[in-house]
Amino acid sequence: MLEISDLVCGYGQVAALRGISLSVGEGQLVALVGANGAGKSTTLRTISGLVPARAGSIRLQGDDVTRAGPQKMLKLGVAHCPEGRRVFPHMSVSENLAMGAYLRASDAGLKADYERIYTSFPRLAERRHQMAGTLSGGEQQMLAIGRALMSRPRLVLFDEPSLGLAPNIVEQMFAIIGSIRDAGTTVLLVEQNAFAALELCDYAYLLEAGRIVMSGKGADLIDDPHVRAAYLGS
Repeated sequence: MLEISDLVCGYGQVAALRGISLSVGEGQLVALVGANGAGKSTTLRTISGLVPARAGSIRLQGDDVTRAGPQKMLKLGVAHCPEGRRVFPHMSVSENLAMGAYLRASDAGLKADYERIYTSFPRLAERRHQMAGTLSGGEQQMLAIGRALMSRPRLVLFDEPSLGLAPNIVEQMFAIIGSIRDAGTTVLLVEQNAFAALELCDYAYLLEAGRIVMSGKGADLIDDPHVRAAYLGS
Protein backbone atom coordinates (compact mmCIF):
# COMPACT_ATOMS: atom_id res chain seq x y z
CA MET A 1 0.00 0.00 0.00
CA LEU A 2 2.67 2.52 1.08
CA GLU A 3 6.40 2.50 0.37
CA ILE A 4 8.76 5.18 1.70
CA SER A 5 12.37 5.18 0.51
CA ASP A 6 15.25 7.31 1.85
CA LEU A 7 12.90 10.11 2.89
CA VAL A 8 14.51 13.37 4.01
CA CYS A 9 12.62 16.44 5.22
CA GLY A 10 12.80 19.17 7.83
CA TYR A 11 11.88 22.62 9.00
CA GLY A 12 14.18 25.46 7.97
CA GLN A 13 17.74 24.38 8.69
CA VAL A 14 16.63 21.55 11.00
CA ALA A 15 16.53 18.05 9.50
CA ALA A 16 13.64 16.10 11.01
CA LEU A 17 13.89 12.91 8.93
CA ARG A 18 17.29 11.65 7.82
CA GLY A 19 16.68 9.12 5.08
CA ILE A 20 14.00 6.83 6.52
CA SER A 21 12.55 3.86 4.65
CA LEU A 22 9.46 1.89 5.64
CA SER A 23 6.58 0.00 4.07
CA VAL A 24 2.97 -0.63 5.00
CA GLY A 25 1.25 -3.62 3.43
CA GLU A 26 -2.38 -3.49 2.36
CA GLY A 27 -4.64 -4.31 5.30
CA GLN A 28 -1.84 -4.02 7.84
CA LEU A 29 -1.64 -1.94 10.99
CA VAL A 30 1.91 -0.64 11.21
CA ALA A 31 3.14 1.32 14.24
CA LEU A 32 5.81 4.01 14.28
CA VAL A 33 7.10 4.49 17.82
CA GLY A 34 9.76 6.65 19.41
CA ALA A 35 10.37 9.52 21.79
CA ASN A 36 9.11 13.09 21.44
CA GLY A 37 11.00 14.87 18.68
CA ALA A 38 12.05 11.66 16.92
CA GLY A 39 10.20 12.65 13.73
CA LYS A 40 7.07 10.51 14.03
CA SER A 41 4.51 13.27 13.39
CA THR A 42 6.70 14.75 10.65
CA THR A 43 6.62 11.38 8.89
CA LEU A 44 2.82 11.46 8.75
CA ARG A 45 2.75 15.13 7.75
CA THR A 46 5.14 14.41 4.89
CA ILE A 47 3.09 11.44 3.68
CA SER A 48 -0.09 13.52 3.64
CA GLY A 49 1.62 16.40 1.82
CA LEU A 50 1.66 18.94 4.62
CA VAL A 51 5.48 18.98 4.79
CA PRO A 52 7.47 18.81 1.53
CA ALA A 53 10.05 16.08 1.09
CA ARG A 54 13.61 17.26 0.38
CA ALA A 55 14.78 13.90 -0.93
CA GLY A 56 13.59 10.33 -1.25
CA SER A 57 10.25 9.02 -2.44
CA ILE A 58 6.74 8.12 -1.28
CA ARG A 59 4.76 5.57 -3.29
CA LEU A 60 1.10 4.71 -2.82
CA GLN A 61 0.18 1.39 -4.40
CA GLY A 62 3.16 1.78 -6.70
CA ASP A 63 2.47 5.36 -7.81
CA ASP A 64 4.92 8.14 -6.93
CA VAL A 65 3.08 10.66 -4.71
CA THR A 66 6.14 12.38 -3.24
CA ARG A 67 5.07 15.81 -4.54
CA ALA A 68 1.33 15.37 -4.13
CA GLY A 69 -0.36 17.91 -1.87
CA PRO A 70 -2.90 17.22 0.89
CA GLN A 71 -5.96 17.53 -1.36
CA LYS A 72 -4.63 15.04 -3.88
CA MET A 73 -3.57 12.62 -1.15
CA LEU A 74 -7.07 12.71 0.29
CA LYS A 75 -8.53 12.10 -3.17
CA LEU A 76 -6.19 9.12 -3.49
CA GLY A 77 -7.60 7.64 -0.28
CA VAL A 78 -5.20 8.79 2.43
CA ALA A 79 -6.88 10.28 5.53
CA HIS A 80 -4.85 11.99 8.27
CA CYS A 81 -6.21 11.95 11.82
CA PRO A 82 -3.94 14.60 13.37
CA GLU A 83 -2.39 14.98 16.79
CA GLY A 84 -4.60 17.06 19.09
CA ARG A 85 -7.77 15.98 17.24
CA ARG A 86 -8.18 19.33 15.41
CA VAL A 87 -11.95 19.25 15.23
CA PHE A 88 -13.79 22.38 14.09
CA PRO A 89 -14.92 23.68 17.50
CA HIS A 90 -17.69 26.02 16.34
CA MET A 91 -19.28 23.45 14.05
CA SER A 92 -21.60 20.67 15.14
CA VAL A 93 -20.68 17.00 15.27
CA SER A 94 -22.63 16.30 12.07
CA GLU A 95 -21.00 19.28 10.31
CA ASN A 96 -17.54 18.02 11.30
CA LEU A 97 -18.38 14.62 9.81
CA ALA A 98 -19.61 16.31 6.64
CA MET A 99 -16.22 18.02 6.31
CA GLY A 100 -14.63 14.59 6.16
CA ALA A 101 -16.69 13.79 3.06
CA TYR A 102 -16.31 17.09 1.20
CA LEU A 103 -14.10 15.65 -1.56
CA ARG A 104 -16.39 12.74 -2.33
CA ALA A 105 -17.60 12.87 -5.91
CA SER A 106 -21.23 12.11 -5.07
CA ASP A 107 -23.60 11.74 -2.15
CA ALA A 108 -24.09 8.05 -2.89
CA GLY A 109 -23.80 6.09 0.32
CA LEU A 110 -23.35 9.24 2.41
CA LYS A 111 -26.35 8.61 4.64
CA ALA A 112 -25.25 5.03 5.25
CA ASP A 113 -21.78 6.26 6.21
CA TYR A 114 -23.22 8.71 8.72
CA GLU A 115 -25.19 5.90 10.28
CA ARG A 116 -22.14 3.63 10.30
CA ILE A 117 -20.17 6.28 12.22
CA TYR A 118 -23.03 6.90 14.63
CA THR A 119 -23.40 3.16 15.21
CA SER A 120 -19.67 2.84 15.90
CA PHE A 121 -19.70 5.91 18.17
CA PRO A 122 -23.08 6.13 19.93
CA ARG A 123 -21.89 9.17 21.94
CA LEU A 124 -21.56 11.08 18.69
CA ALA A 125 -25.09 10.10 17.70
CA GLU A 126 -26.37 11.50 20.99
CA ARG A 127 -24.47 14.74 20.38
CA ARG A 128 -24.83 15.13 16.62
CA HIS A 129 -26.17 18.70 16.94
CA GLN A 130 -23.73 19.74 19.69
CA MET A 131 -20.79 22.05 18.98
CA ALA A 132 -17.59 20.00 18.70
CA GLY A 133 -15.69 22.36 20.99
CA THR A 134 -17.95 21.42 23.90
CA LEU A 135 -17.22 17.68 23.66
CA SER A 136 -14.90 15.87 26.04
CA GLY A 137 -11.41 14.92 24.85
CA GLY A 138 -12.44 11.34 24.23
CA GLU A 139 -15.53 12.41 22.29
CA GLN A 140 -13.45 14.78 20.18
CA GLN A 141 -11.06 11.94 19.35
CA MET A 142 -14.01 9.78 18.32
CA LEU A 143 -15.18 12.64 16.12
CA ALA A 144 -11.73 13.05 14.54
CA ILE A 145 -11.67 9.33 13.73
CA GLY A 146 -15.21 9.44 12.36
CA ARG A 147 -14.37 12.48 10.22
CA ALA A 148 -11.38 10.64 8.74
CA LEU A 149 -13.50 7.58 7.96
CA MET A 150 -16.13 9.68 6.16
CA SER A 151 -13.72 10.02 3.23
CA ARG A 152 -13.79 6.22 2.79
CA PRO A 153 -9.98 6.02 2.99
CA ARG A 154 -7.74 3.17 1.90
CA LEU A 155 -5.07 4.29 4.37
CA VAL A 156 -5.54 6.15 7.66
CA LEU A 157 -2.67 7.97 9.37
CA PHE A 158 -3.25 8.20 13.13
CA ASP A 159 -1.09 10.69 15.03
CA GLU A 160 -1.03 10.17 18.82
CA PRO A 161 -4.71 9.16 19.19
CA SER A 162 -4.33 8.43 22.92
CA LEU A 163 -2.76 11.80 23.79
CA GLY A 164 -4.39 13.43 26.81
CA LEU A 165 -7.12 10.82 27.24
CA ALA A 166 -8.17 8.97 30.39
CA PRO A 167 -6.87 5.38 30.64
CA ASN A 168 -10.28 3.78 30.08
CA ILE A 169 -10.79 5.91 26.95
CA VAL A 170 -7.30 5.04 25.70
CA GLU A 171 -8.19 1.35 25.79
CA GLN A 172 -11.36 2.09 23.83
CA MET A 173 -9.42 4.09 21.22
CA PHE A 174 -6.99 1.26 20.56
CA ALA A 175 -9.89 -1.18 20.22
CA ILE A 176 -11.50 1.15 17.65
CA ILE A 177 -8.27 1.45 15.66
CA GLY A 178 -7.88 -2.33 15.71
CA SER A 179 -11.42 -2.71 14.39
CA ILE A 180 -10.65 -0.31 11.52
CA ARG A 181 -7.74 -2.56 10.51
CA ASP A 182 -9.90 -5.66 10.93
CA ALA A 183 -12.49 -4.14 8.57
CA GLY A 184 -9.81 -3.98 5.84
CA THR A 185 -8.51 -0.41 6.05
CA THR A 186 -4.74 -0.01 6.17
CA VAL A 187 -3.42 1.91 9.19
CA LEU A 188 -0.15 3.70 9.99
CA LEU A 189 -0.17 4.55 13.68
CA VAL A 190 2.12 7.03 15.44
CA GLU A 191 1.87 6.57 19.18
CA GLN A 192 3.89 7.42 22.30
CA ASN A 193 2.15 4.66 24.24
CA ALA A 194 4.68 2.22 22.81
CA PHE A 195 3.49 -0.89 24.64
CA ALA A 196 -0.13 -0.53 23.50
CA ALA A 197 0.92 0.23 19.93
CA LEU A 198 3.33 -2.71 19.77
CA GLU A 199 0.71 -5.08 21.17
CA LEU A 200 -1.81 -3.98 18.55
CA CYS A 201 0.29 -3.71 15.40
CA ASP A 202 1.22 -6.21 12.72
CA TYR A 203 4.65 -4.64 12.27
CA ALA A 204 6.54 -1.74 13.86
CA TYR A 205 9.37 0.69 13.28
CA LEU A 206 11.39 2.44 15.97
CA LEU A 207 12.37 6.00 15.08
CA GLU A 208 15.18 7.81 16.89
CA ALA A 209 16.52 11.26 15.94
CA GLY A 210 15.00 11.07 12.48
CA ARG A 211 16.31 7.58 11.63
CA ILE A 212 14.76 4.12 11.69
CA VAL A 213 16.93 2.15 14.11
CA MET A 214 14.88 -1.03 14.48
CA SER A 215 11.91 -2.79 12.92
CA GLY A 216 10.04 -6.05 13.34
CA LYS A 217 6.90 -7.62 14.68
CA GLY A 218 5.44 -5.82 17.67
CA ALA A 219 6.05 -8.78 19.98
CA ASP A 220 9.71 -8.89 18.94
CA LEU A 221 10.21 -5.21 19.76
CA ILE A 222 8.46 -5.64 23.11
CA ASP A 223 11.02 -8.33 23.97
CA ASP A 224 14.01 -6.28 22.83
CA PRO A 225 16.16 -5.07 25.78
CA HIS A 226 16.78 -1.61 24.27
CA VAL A 227 13.09 -1.02 23.58
CA ARG A 228 12.12 -2.25 27.04
CA ALA A 229 14.66 -0.02 28.77
CA ALA A 230 14.07 3.12 26.70
CA TYR A 231 10.34 3.00 25.96
CA LEU A 232 8.55 0.43 28.10
CA GLY A 233 9.92 1.33 31.50
CA SER A 234 11.45 -2.05 32.24
